[in-house]
Amino acid sequence: MNKKLFITTLVFCTTMTGLAQKKDFSYRFYGQVRNDIYFNTRQNNESVDGALLSYPKDKELDPSGKDLNGVSNLNLYNMHTRLGIDVTGPTLGKIKTSANIEFDFRGNSTNLGIVRMRHAYLNLAMGSHSLLIGQTWHPLNNTLRAELMNLNVGAPYQPLNRSPQIRYQYRDKLVMFRAAAVWQAQMASTGPNGASREYLRNSKIPELFASFDVHDGGQSYLGVSVHYLSIVPRLKSDEGYKVSERVNGLTLEAHGKYQKDKFTIAAKTFLSENFTQANTLGGYGVTKKDPRTGEQEYAPIRLSHSWINIMYGSKWRGGVFGGYLKNLGASKNVTDLVGKGTNLDQMYTLSAEMTYNIPNWKFGMEYNFTNAFYGTNDAKGKVKNTHGVSNHRLVASVLFMF
Repeated sequence: MNKKLFITTLVFCTTMTGLAQKKDFSYRFYGQVRNDIYFNTRQNNESVDGALLSYPKDKELDPSGKDLNGVSNLNLYNMHTRLGIDVTGPTLGKIKTSANIEFDFRGNSTNLGIVRMRHAYLNLAMGSHSLLIGQTWHPLNNTLRAELMNLNVGAPYQPLNRSPQIRYQYRDKLVMFRAAAVWQAQMASTGPNGASREYLRNSKIPELFASFDVHDGGQSYLGVSVHYLSIVPRLKSDEGYKVSERVNGLTLEAHGKYQKDKFTIAAKTFLSENFTQANTLGGYGVTKKDPRTGEQEYAPIRLSHSWINIMYGSKWRGGVFGGYLKNLGASKNVTDLVGKGTNLDQMYTLSAEMTYNIPNWKFGMEYNFTNAFYGTNDAKGKVKNTHGVSNHRLVASVLFMF
């Protein structure tokens, strides 16, 4: 066993043993051991050693005209084995207190198999009101998620992000309202220096989120959300001058879910601007540049992305997923685009899965087909003269859950 992992696990278990003696506290340990094996017919834009699939790479021809990315691959991974603990604490007057800590072995882009924090938050609840402080799912991810074996849970059509946040929630028998201020940690906005938290830190304005849902008191609901992001891409121009620059983005979202007995149908749609910190596509471009100082103005690329997920069953549970994404360009003429997939016009994904579920165990298989259309950008960042590339992906998974 890796020495650092052994020490971390030992400290964690020792600490929890000591905490278990505290009065008015209760604990629930949970986790999973997960193994996935996948096969792709093509090289892809991906992360976590291929575990999180985004979309197939564009053609890259060698001198003889052969596609360098037209190569299949196969891998087995288990980094998404997890361990977590739910903590219920003593009340503060009428306020119920709780917390959650969860980690896996995902590591980072260069060091896989090491311990990584997934969730770490506290929650204060009183009646219909609650306040969460800490790291957990990004609010736009958590309004609704698809049910998939694939670890990307629908990205890039669906945001995939965990972030530090302060989130207020009100829920009664018919409605739910949430508002949050969100910062960036493991997943950050893309800018001139790649993905970095500094763009949001220098902005001094956290991501702002609000949503409103109407529900039936159970698992069926309809809702809408709004999200605002303002980042500072640079503090100094290429000419060496101190600059004051900012890129603003507004994302609108609508979602809905209907569940009855063994049947579930869920759908979600976005109009996003520069939402690259959530494993989606997009970015921004330069609209104006001062010829003396090099200070720039920007406009975000707008994307439309949607998905639908239909599932049925319990012990044997199967379903289908469909996603579609379209680059709508910027509102103004732009140059020097920065972001993810800015030369991608549109893409779609169709997938089908089947799982066998018994207490503490899940066995599943999934087939995924993704087609992406690449081209060249016009003056507003839209993509023209496109050609398609596709990937077929097979995933087989086994999970032992405790």
